[in-house]
Amino acid sequence: MTAVSGRVLLWSAVATVLLTAGSLVTVGLLTATDPSSARLGQPCAGPTSTSGTVVNATLVNRGMRRAPMAGGMGAGAMRLISDRATVQAGRVTFVATNTGTVSHELVILPLPRGELAGSRQIGDDGTVNESASVGEASSSCAEGSGEGILPGAIGWVTVTLRPGRYEIICNLPGHYEAGMYAQITVT
Repeated sequence: MTAVSGRVLLWSAVATVLLTAGSLVTVGLLTATDPSSARLGQPCAGPTSTSGTVVNATLVNRGMRRAPMAGGMGAGAMRLISDRATVQAGRVTFVATNTGTVSHELVILPLPRGELAGSRQIGDDGTVNESASVGEASSSCAEGSGEGILPGAIGWVTVTLRPGRYEIICNLPGHYEAGMYAQITVT
């Protein structure tokens, strides 16, 4: 090895170490200032008090590392599993636990008479129309809407439901089509 190639190798190694250290510092700073990224992969407490019924929903994907593209995921690759199929009318708290490897959310939609869960029209963006939503849990370790429930985190929402049928879904692009929906009947 020549002296020049030895110095190039040495400087390459030094540059790699410095870039790695800089990246780690940057990630540390971002995590310290962004509460949602600080919670990534860390369990968090759910609602401290609830009134009414609690529905626990588990948001699951099978080994995926990235969100699917619209139309690129078949039904069954993801699941939204509810611990209840029927609840009493009134105040209901939905607690969504993301046990998957990508972000998810939980949206509550009335299910029109005669329509089956999982049969909503999917738009070009890979989502369904959620304009009739009665509530959403999409904030990591918090209540209500946000940027998505991170892997290993939970989110929740409390709503007042009238008797009828509802569909709880994940409406991130491609997730509904991939199987993230369940039906809840309110009596």
